[in-house]
Amino acid sequence: MTAILDVNDLTISYGDGAPALEAVSLSLGRGEVLAVVGESGSGKTTLARAVLGLLPGSASIAAGRIRFEELDLLASDQRQWRALRGRRLAYIPQDPATSLNPTRRVGAQVAETLIAHGLTDRRTAGRAAVKALQNAGLRDPERAARAWPHELSGGMRQRALIAGAFVGDPGLIIADEPTSALDTTVQRRVLDHLGGLVRERGTSMLLITHDLGVALERADRVAVMRRGHLIDVFAPDDLGVSELDPYVTELLDAVPSLAKAVHVEKIDRDPVLAVRGLVTRYRGGVTAVDGASFDVSRGMTTALVGESGSGKTTIARTVLGLIPASEGTIRFEGTDIDSLRGEERRQLRRRVQLVQQNPHSTFDPRIPIRRALAEPLKVFGLGTRQERQRRVDQLLDQVALARSLGDRLPHELSGGQLQRAAIARALALRPEVVVCDEPVSALDVSVQAQILRLLRELQDELGLTYLFITHDLGVVGEIAHDVVVLAAGRVVEHGPLASVFGTPQHEVTRELLAAAPGAPSARSLRDRPFGKEPA
Repeated sequence: MTAILDVNDLTISYGDGAPALEAVSLSLGRGEVLAVVGESGSGKTTLARAVLGLLPGSASIAAGRIRFEELDLLASDQRQWRALRGRRLAYIPQDPATSLNPTRRVGAQVAETLIAHGLTDRRTAGRAAVKALQNAGLRDPERAARAWPHELSGGMRQRALIAGAFVGDPGLIIADEPTSALDTTVQRRVLDHLGGLVRERGTSMLLITHDLGVALERADRVAVMRRGHLIDVFAPDDLGVSELDPYVTELLDAVPSLAKAVHVEKIDRDPVLAVRGLVTRYRGGVTAVDGASFDVSRGMTTALVGESGSGKTTIARTVLGLIPASEGTIRFEGTDIDSLRGEERRQLRRRVQLVQQNPHSTFDPRIPIRRALAEPLKVFGLGTRQERQRRVDQLLDQVALARSLGDRLPHELSGGQLQRAAIARALALRPEVVVCDEPVSALDVSVQAQILRLLRELQDELGLTYLFITHDLGVVGEIAHDVVVLAAGRVVEHGPLASVFGTPQHEVTRELLAAAPGAPSARSLRDRPFGKEPA
């Protein structure tokens, strides 16, 4: 296979620190999809930025070469880069919410590449943009072209970015976590369509991702990076045939999968939370939750699953007492939480706690971790100062964080360490129920596995009850006992994990299961070529 991209012995550093990339060499063939996977800090984004010529000023290239077609990218000047980007080399960024200009209509942004490279004039650029949006899978491309970015859903915005990348008909596309912010079913649709465009046009793609399940299903080859080094390169079809680096095997074992469900069904279901006929409306009459009913059993994990807008987070906020129910009831230990006032409602917050999705937004960046963990104890007047510090030490031990880390500021901890600290703070008041709102979705696969293991161990040790919100069914398979499937604010199916996912009755459940990356197992051979609809 003829290479369109060659990276040879590339070494890049930031300041005086250890190299972010060290002697990395890989090639990408014409028409090939190469996935680059690795944990945070592995160097995969630095590699992508180097190929795009978008390294920050603090980066220095100590050695190596990057050749795209016949062009030496590291020797290119700004004029050459302007002619290259968007036309022959295109980019799909991670977050469409921040990548699209909120002050310009979507069609104008898609057409920008065509105008900048003289591929069309301004009179015909609009029609070309609509065609590109249609090719990217938008059902009403004319409306999407006229829309402002905030008027489109996350999946539609991501398709707009794909349209902008393909509109110049480039030879190579670099996709940096192109669907990590999307729900599983939307992710599948976007990746399927992206794969179709790649195959149709013979475009090469460098897919940057931390999701090894996606990489195994969608790429021709997978390159695994760790701490700036290229560890291994393999084809998914060779799994079980070729010998892999031990670190790659660890990553494969850490990928959450429904086939790796570890929980044994529990027979004794004692409801600690009972949700009945819950309706939650927002200002303007928008109904976010419409008649939801289910139980959360003591000492078990109940997962709420569904696409964005299905009502998962609204239910969680209502359970936490952060927003009122419009109709229906939520009973905690038999008491309607909407009837609680004053001190009774305050005490409810001791018994029902929250672990949020993004640990970086959970903590005040100016306050050391130890002080943040002690704060709930101080607010509720629990213990002396010395007793609170002993409790903080106990919490750090429980979540397997070194006590010395308690003296650090939040930004001095890794994402996994900070999420452990967030769990510790949720446990500070010894709650009975913990609401976990996408607690591992922002974490790398190996760190994700560690946090899930920690949550299971804490549940067994402390008898905790979890209401677990996620769009990742692989995660559900590893932690949940019961599942509640939501669509458009309604409960469409609920019951024990084995029953709901083993014999799904509703089309929404079947669609979610079909879209789960790595199903039936992330370690199995991929079920279909990139972009092909499942049978």
